[in-house]
Amino acid sequence: MKFVIGTRPEAIKLAPVVLALRALHLPVRVCLTGQHPEMAGAALAPFGIEADVDLGLMRPGQSLAELTQRAVSALALRLAYKQPAWVIVQGDTTSALAGAIAARQLGIPVAHVEAGLRSFDLTQPYPEELNRTLIARLATLHFAPTPGAEANLRAEGVPGKAIEVTGNTVVDALHQTLQALPPPPRRRRRLILATLHRRENRETAFPEIIDALAVIASRGDVDVLLPRHPGCPPEIYKPLEACPTARLVPPMPYPAFVAALAAAHLIITDSGGIQEEASALGIPTLIARALTERPEVVEAGTALIVDTVRDSILAAATRLLDDDDAHRSMAKASTRIGDGKAAERIARRLYDELHGARRPAA
Repeated sequence: MKFVIGTRPEAIKLAPVVLALRALHLPVRVCLTGQHPEMAGAALAPFGIEADVDLGLMRPGQSLAELTQRAVSALALRLAYKQPAWVIVQGDTTSALAGAIAARQLGIPVAHVEAGLRSFDLTQPYPEELNRTLIARLATLHFAPTPGAEANLRAEGVPGKAIEVTGNTVVDALHQTLQALPPPPRRRRRLILATLHRRENRETAFPEIIDALAVIASRGDVDVLLPRHPGCPPEIYKPLEACPTARLVPPMPYPAFVAALAAAHLIITDSGGIQEEASALGIPTLIARALTERPEVVEAGTALIVDTVRDSILAAATRLLDDDDAHRSMAKASTRIGDGKAAERIARRLYDELHGARRPAA
């Protein structure tokens, strides 16, 4: 079985699946595309996983179309040389789409982890919504994290026998990482953890979000922690750089990030994966987007969509910081995203498929 991994989130979410398959004594190989140079490999390291190959496909100024073309070609060569029984991709990245295309062109079945998420708007998030809908047309097995994701796939005509609801593997990764962490230190001020990286928001929305974070940091009774994303222009962070209670850091190793996540009083993010992790931990989360393809976190009450408008973000954050009842009402851990056993379910289904207990769906 071959895993195609391009980004840090893919690495984190697929690491438990790699370990679960190895526990069943199945041969596993991990191929990095280099979409997140160094970050994906570093995310695998805490799980004791090393990539078998890194294609190193990123180039300065490379367009999405160029990356997709080069990734499909490079992966097709690798897969044709020694064809695996299955190719496993995760989520909605360009690497995942390229892996699915290359595999199906060679007649190799594709297992799609975190299948069925939909925003129903191809521009939000971009290109992720486009990628995941295309992967759904290519996948042989669809590992849906929630019943809602399963319903989306069924509505698109995917047969039920090709879908398995597993929970989200990010919860597996989160729990495994938390178990290895020491108790968190006591903090003098409440921690607000923020993350920003959405491609479609960088030009227009980021200045408003950053400005809102700067105002929040100026309160003096909170610390704002914001890991810089390598895809974001450095100048967008300037309003925060002068704030003494704001800390801008390089991308954090996953264990350190999980420690910060668990210690946070409030999260402000445009990330999908962090919505899931925060919901599993019961950390109130403000989603700096117009919509989310993870409605379960909003339904669970742990997250609130605040859009990308400065005043909307400020109003929601201020309420959660100043109103203890409002904060408590959102600070409830939920299992709607997963129970920590998703990787085990995925590995068992793939084992059954490989050994003929079930035949792959067409």
